[in-house]
Amino acid sequence: MNARTTLEIIAPTVEEAIAQGLSQLGLTADAVSVEVLDAGSKGLFGLGKTQVRVRLTVHGPGGPEVVETGPAASESEPKPAPVREAESKPAPVKEARSPLDHDPLLDHTESVVSKLLHLMGLEAQVSAHYGETDRDDRRYINVDVRGSDLSVLIGRRSETLNAFQYVASLIIGKETQQFIQLTVDVEGYRDRREKQLVQMAKRMADQVAKNGRKQTLEPMPSAERRIIHIALREHPAVTTESTGEEPYRKVVILPKED
Repeated sequence: MNARTTLEIIAPTVEEAIAQGLSQLGLTADAVSVEVLDAGSKGLFGLGKTQVRVRLTVHGPGGPEVVETGPAASESEPKPAPVREAESKPAPVKEARSPLDHDPLLDHTESVVSKLLHLMGLEAQVSAHYGETDRDDRRYINVDVRGSDLSVLIGRRSETLNAFQYVASLIIGKETQQFIQLTVDVEGYRDRREKQLVQMAKRMADQVAKNGRKQTLEPMPSAERRIIHIALREHPAVTTESTGEEPYRKVVILPKED
């Protein structure tokens, strides 16, 4: 075998890459030098993880050859210039909560949302608080995001905001092992949207009560459907139900049966 035989392996971890390489070469660990070419990435909260790349070099007849890489490089070699981080945007600020208001779940929620915003290059203040409980006694967590130029986070008809909210809730649920009902609001957008939905719901309910025919609303995310249900649950002449499958699930307003 050539004294300079090399083999590059891609695997989930360095250990697995070395094991695969040794198996393919039919050698033991003391017969090769190992160089980590790419340490991979852990991704965001374990999502989007990339694999490592390792090079195995077979020792020559004269014994082990030292493979100098990265930190072990010769002192005579010029050191790379330090990476400037001044241009990167500061991480979003979590609003300070008094010791009496300390809550591990809310703290973790703020941390996750802040990190996601930072990765998107957005500067904002983040604060989380508990909302109402629903009929199944599930607690909702509301997150307020405030800052400048955050329209990109809302998107068309709040599609971007809903997607951001969905990803954040998945991460928080995975890390806390809890089912999280999360609502993320940007600069009071959802409050304004809620008022619009309540007005529309009452207007549609009046039509149903007047003509006795059901009305089916446009598809909405679960948080917006909930607003409709709550707005009309005390209405004397109509009732509501949800129909369809996500993401096209809709609210239907029906006349109450006598």
